[in-house]
Amino acid sequence: MTFKPHGKNLIKGKWIGNDQTFSSSPASGPAYQFSIGSAECVDTACQAAEVAFWSFGYISELGRAIFLHTIADEIEARADAITTIAMQETGLSIARLQNERVRTTNQLRLFAEHILQGNYLDHRHDEALPERQPLPRPELHMLQRPIGPVAVFGASNFPLAFSTAGGDTASAFAAGCPVIVKSHAAHPGTGEVVAEAINAARQKCQLDPGIFAFIQDDSFEVGTALVQHPLINAVGFTGSLRGGRTLFDLCVSRPEPIPFFGELGSINPIFVLPTAMSTRTDLIANGWVESLTLGAGQFCTNPGIIIVLRDQHTDAFIETTKHVAAQVVKQVMLTDAIASAYQMDCTRIVQIPGIYEVFTSICNERLVTPNILQTTAANWLKHEILQEEVFGPLGILVIAESIEEMRAVALGIQGQLTCTLQMDDRDLALARSFMVILERKAGRLLVNGFPTGVEVADAMVHSGPYPASTNFGATSVGTLAIRRFLRPVCYQNLPEALLNHEST
Repeated sequence: MTFKPHGKNLIKGKWIGNDQTFSSSPASGPAYQFSIGSAECVDTACQAAEVAFWSFGYISELGRAIFLHTIADEIEARADAITTIAMQETGLSIARLQNERVRTTNQLRLFAEHILQGNYLDHRHDEALPERQPLPRPELHMLQRPIGPVAVFGASNFPLAFSTAGGDTASAFAAGCPVIVKSHAAHPGTGEVVAEAINAARQKCQLDPGIFAFIQDDSFEVGTALVQHPLINAVGFTGSLRGGRTLFDLCVSRPEPIPFFGELGSINPIFVLPTAMSTRTDLIANGWVESLTLGAGQFCTNPGIIIVLRDQHTDAFIETTKHVAAQVVKQVMLTDAIASAYQMDCTRIVQIPGIYEVFTSICNERLVTPNILQTTAANWLKHEILQEEVFGPLGILVIAESIEEMRAVALGIQGQLTCTLQMDDRDLALARSFMVILERKAGRLLVNGFPTGVEVADAMVHSGPYPASTNFGATSVGTLAIRRFLRPVCYQNLPEALLNHEST
């Protein structure tokens, strides 16, 4: 299937264009024009979503599951078109995009099966105790209920799995919430063809057109209007700390504040314990550089720092790191703006006192190679800027002079999506002492692995304390993600017939 974007916005089931447009900036192939949404578009979409909620929020789990499966089917039917335009827009490989498409359809189907099991309702029941003294107890039921229309922001680095039909949209639909997507300007054509798949699924399932809207913008007007609209009940966002914090502040400053489920930044530290370093020096160095440079370092789980203890193996670790980094070929970054920001971040960081270059990065327009830096733990702790995420293949080797200094780094890190321990059996006691620190710092802890690669599963947690995310009790990956778009309601002394108020 060939696909040429028409560049319109989807509002109330209709594709609508206007004279205000922006141009895509593909890594290869032709650029296209896309209609810029407006506050009026947002208001129309939100009004339609609110009307649609009164039907969509109360259809059966089976009805929502069929819808999710149908979206997955429609995406697969457009597989070639999606891959073609996504490769042009992002520069990502065909294998990466095919894998991401499968992940996207799989998580849609996962949520379909999850809601059919019914556990997501977290049904709790306290039987009535009319004879209890000194006061009788009423009968109580608690169920999770959908919150209403939600806004979803597409992510730059995952044009499929974290964007138009990604995990935020899938979990919101599974909960029974209409979704308004603000597409990411890095891949507007990809977003459009996926939006067509969702709309086709909606039509096949004969659902209200207000349950889904897709709006393009290359600035901040649509995003600002979305998070401030009184009919939006929650926001899902994956992106930069600066952009996310701005939207978060808008959400909490509304007359009626709403939750902002944002993933904003993480450096995902790896702590290498002494015995692991002595027995697997080269393997750990290889694994770190491979994980650091995967996808040109454009993953939220990119391991931006690795902390080692200075000993007789340190020099060998540095040399292996340098050697492996030199073998990494130039990679394409997602956009010109991301490549430019990466170059500026590298320049800024290497100018910090006490930072030394192990391997120097090459950044030629959108093509980059790794940048490996080195510093001491004491110096890393002195400069808070070194805790800020760099979106790209920049890694910092932090050398501690003692276990106490390594522990000080663990205590000093901000909230993270992941923390990793590289350990041997003889490191077990030391690992236990680090675990109690790291489980307060991150949503996912790894042992003898590397954090890139996130399994979509029931037990996955993809969040963490701020600034990794704005709500540490939630996750954007895995079936628990549905809880973001539900709220508990207690029903007291209700007849059984009223408890089940779903339509077919």
